[in-house]
Amino acid sequence: MSEPISLFTKLANIHIRYVTWRRGAKVGSDRFGNVYYRSKDTKAGTRERRWVLYAGEPDASKIPPEWHGWLHHTTKDPLPEGSSAFHKPWQKEHLPNMSGSVQAYRPPGHALAGGKRVPATGDYEPWTPN
Repeated sequence: MSEPISLFTKLANIHIRYVTWRRGAKVGSDRFGNVYYRSKDTKAGTRERRWVLYAGEPDASKIPPEWHGWLHHTTKDPLPEGSSAFHKPWQKEHLPNMSGSVQAYRPPGHALAGGKRVPATGDYEPWTPN
């Protein structure tokens, strides 16, 4: 169950969408549904502003490498999606960071995972200074 969205959050989202509509030019989107924008007009001598509107929960780790490079001005244009420069056949798909959630990893013996550790096997000797 998700928490209700506050009035402040709703107003902030409206403002962000308005500014994007007014000042942003859509550059493209990625496989996660995130949409990328650049400023329509950039003053001489300043760097162009670039930003992303996330699909769903904002999670910076959902930005693919080709778009990350573009957002941070590493590349002039985003690389084509699926480019071999970043996507290797052995790479796994993105998994969100679950820390702090109910789905977070808890090793055996963790208090929230039952609290029962496997007994020591007898080959452990603690170090003691001489």
